[in-house]
Amino acid sequence: MIEKKKVLAIIPARGGSKGIPRKNIIMIEGKPLIQYTIDAAKASKYIDEVHVSTDDEEIASVVSELGLIVKRLRPKHLAEDESKTIDVMIDVLDYYKKQNIGFDIVVLLQPTQPLRKGFHIDEALENFLDHNEESVVSVSLVDEHPILMREINENGKLLPLLNASSTVRRQDFTPFYIVNGAIYVNKASELTLSTSLNDNLRPYIIDRRYHVDIDTYKDLKTFELLLDEEGEQ
Repeated sequence: MIEKKKVLAIIPARGGSKGIPRKNIIMIEGKPLIQYTIDAAKASKYIDEVHVSTDDEEIASVVSELGLIVKRLRPKHLAEDESKTIDVMIDVLDYYKKQNIGFDIVVLLQPTQPLRKGFHIDEALENFLDHNEESVVSVSLVDEHPILMREINENGKLLPLLNASSTVRRQDFTPFYIVNGAIYVNKASELTLSTSLNDNLRPYIIDRRYHVDIDTYKDLKTFELLLDEEGEQ
């Protein structure tokens, strides 16, 4: 709870994954991938309830071994490739409403961004309240600046993505950020099926060393390297 407001964390973890089969429970440095996100949620001083939404019995069993109860399996129609995360979040909120349990704030924590820590979640929540409960999304500085990006037009010519000079020194580039998917904070009462989470208004900036998006086996290797670096600090 933060300022008398109840906080629900939702961790979506469906069983299907095409890039890396069984991705959410693949073992990394002795832990299933989802554990890194569960541990971060547990480390938050503000989160009241952590809800893992999964359609998969094995994932539910792993989550149970980590000390959380999967209260029910996600409906199959919300576990397809084309299923939207916002639909899953609304489904979870509806489940609690039927139990006469309400929450003021919802935090989405995707297990494919496993480097975010409990203090990141807390800072994002504080950011949310400091700015009149405007929605928050975590971002990181881009690796490749869009001032150097080009598109190819129908005539086969390069066109700049930005209407700005690319002759300035790199250190003078205007900062650009990417939505990294690690943390989304929203007012529960304002979430609807038409909500676009990536359009959340307020940025919470996370250092790039905490940013990895697990989608390929190469990403897993990067994650392992970052964990090793973290352990050496």
